[in-house]
Amino acid sequence: MTEAELIAALDKIKAIMVSVATTDRKIPTVESQFVRMHDEADRALRERGIEGGLPYRSLWDWYGRWSQGNLPTYQSRRTFLNERFDELQKRLLGKPGQQYEPTGWARVDRTVTEMKRQLSAAKTEEQFQNIGLLGRELLISAAQQVFDAERHPTLDGVKASSTDAKRMLEAYIAVELVGGANEYVRKHAKAALELAVQLQHKRTATFKDAAICVEAATSVVSVIAIIAGLRNPTEG
Repeated sequence: MTEAELIAALDKIKAIMVSVATTDRKIPTVESQFVRMHDEADRALRERGIEGGLPYRSLWDWYGRWSQGNLPTYQSRRTFLNERFDELQKRLLGKPGQQYEPTGWARVDRTVTEMKRQLSAAKTEEQFQNIGLLGRELLISAAQQVFDAERHPTLDGVKASSTDAKRMLEAYIAVELVGGANEYVRKHAKAALELAVQLQHKRTATFKDAAICVEAATSVVSVIAIIAGLRNPTEG
């Protein structure tokens, strides 16, 4: 199970838990599906070193929890589940295997550090939106490090400004990365930039939105660093 598939599975598990606790959906109609999905996701979490992340293997256990009396309203149950699953996703997206390898480009590396710091502390929509601003700035800074107007003509012939990350990255990748991967990497960079811009303006921004932005933007930086030769193993 890929990370994207695991995040999607967690969303489905939470949605089932919300539905039985806030609608007339009956537990017996979804219990077997829920247990199967729970076990698959829990196994994937354990493979990533995350133990005890998923609560309530059975919906009857979840029923016992919300029936105790301190989750009397539908909203209180939604809030309870949102907090549990948000914390689980933070553990998933912040796991040790996802550590960023510095590029040596000072401004780029500082911005990555700041994005991750803000992500771990963000609580409000405005704070999550600000991570989108940093994501855009990160991609601009990375583009400025590698783009050479004389060597890297823009694809549409329009001169790239000093903050036009899209044109700079597209031009750099088109020249420096030969072969079939060229188009896919350009699409990846474009998508990461669009995610960052969208997040800046999303008034309902969430932790998940911000975390995806961080992962997308930093992965583009890592790809650019690879193309630039900064990730080549030391020859000994």
